[in-house]
Amino acid sequence: MTEGRRSDFFNHLKSAGDSLSALAWIAYTGKDCGMSMPIAHVEESWQMAEFYNNKVLVEYRNKDQIHVEWAKALKELYLPGLRDYVKSHYPLGPVWSASGKKASSAPPKAPPPGAPAPPPPPPASLFSSEPSQPSSSNPKQGMSAVFQEISSGNVSVGLKKVTADMKTKNRTDRTGVVSASGKETHSSSPSFSKAGPPKLELQMGRKWAVENQIGRKNLVIDDCDAKQSVYIYGCKDSVLQIQGKVNNITIDKCTKMGVVFKDVVAACEVVNCNGVEVQCQGSAPTISVDNTSGCQLYLSKDSLGTSITTAKSSEINVLVPTGPDGDWLRGSLELVSSILISCVSPSNIEGEHSLPQQYIHVFKDGQFETTPVSHSGA
Repeated sequence: MTEGRRSDFFNHLKSAGDSLSALAWIAYTGKDCGMSMPIAHVEESWQMAEFYNNKVLVEYRNKDQIHVEWAKALKELYLPGLRDYVKSHYPLGPVWSASGKKASSAPPKAPPPGAPAPPPPPPASLFSSEPSQPSSSNPKQGMSAVFQEISSGNVSVGLKKVTADMKTKNRTDRTGVVSASGKETHSSSPSFSKAGPPKLELQMGRKWAVENQIGRKNLVIDDCDAKQSVYIYGCKDSVLQIQGKVNNITIDKCTKMGVVFKDVVAACEVVNCNGVEVQCQGSAPTISVDNTSGCQLYLSKDSLGTSITTAKSSEINVLVPTGPDGDWLRGSLELVSSILISCVSPSNIEGEHSLPQQYIHVFKDGQFETTPVSHSGA
C-alpha cells in the first residue's frame, strides 16, 4: 500500500508497515541466526518506523489531534508494549517443543460433589517446551533442576572424585601444540558479517534488498521499474548503481556507502548512516536525511527542485551543477580515496553548499522565531 501512487496518508502507512518487522522477533533461534536479540530487534524495528511516525506528529500537531493520538498509540503498541512483553516472557527468544508435539494441559482435578463443573482448561502455550503434568511424574529438568538442587543443599551428591590421572597436567593425550591442518581448516571457512550474509535480490517482485555488502564497489541493479523499491541495509565501504527509475530508495545503517541512481518516484531516504554519498542523475521529488552524520548529496540539473528534509543530522553537504549545459555528471564514475566521485569540470560547478545544523530560537510576540546560524569567513 506504500508503493505505487502516493497516498495522502503515506506517512501513516509507512509507519505502520515498517513497524511490522518487529513481529519477526519470534523467528530468533540464537546468536548465529542473523538477527538481534528479541528485545533489541523490537527496538530497532520501531526506530525504522519512527521516522515516518514523527512526520505524522509534526504534520497534524496543530491540525487534527486524532492523527496525533494514533501516532502515539502506535508507538506505545511497540514501545513499551511489545518490548516489555518480550522482555518479561521471552528475552532469549521463544522455546519450542523439542519433540515437535503439541504440549498437553495437566488433567483437571475432580470438582467436589454438588459443585458446578469448571470451564475447560485453556490450550497449552505455543512456546511451552514441557507438557504440563503433575510434578511427581514429571521431575524438573535443565536449569530448574539445578536451582532446585542448590536450594536443597545436596549439591555434592553424585559427584565423582577427580583422581591424579584425570587432571589435565597429568594427561598424556593432550599437548599444547596446535596442528597446522587445524589452522588451515579454520582460515578457509567463509566469513560473513555478524549481521548476516550479504544479499542483493528482488523480493516478492516488489522490493530490491541490498544487505550486509562489505567492500563491494561494483554493485548494480539494472532490471528495475517504477513500481519497485530499493532497501539498502548494513552495507559498508561499497558502491551501488541503480540503472533505472524506481519508486523509493531507503539507505539504512550504512557506513561509507555510495549510491548512484537515475530517478525516483517518491523519495530517497538516508537513515542512521555515517559517511554516505548519494548521487542523483535524474529527478527526485524528496530527499530525507535522518539521524545521519556525514552525507554528500550530488544533484543533477533535473533535481535542483528537490525538497531536502534533514533531522538529527550533521555534516550535510549538497553539490549542485551550473554552467551552460547545466550538467556536471560527465564521464565515468571513479573510485577514489573516499568512496565515489564523478568526473567534474570545476568551471561547471557552482560549489558545495553546507546545510545549516545550528539554529537560533527567539521568543517574540508570543511565539518562537527560528533562524539558521550563518557562518562567514574565507
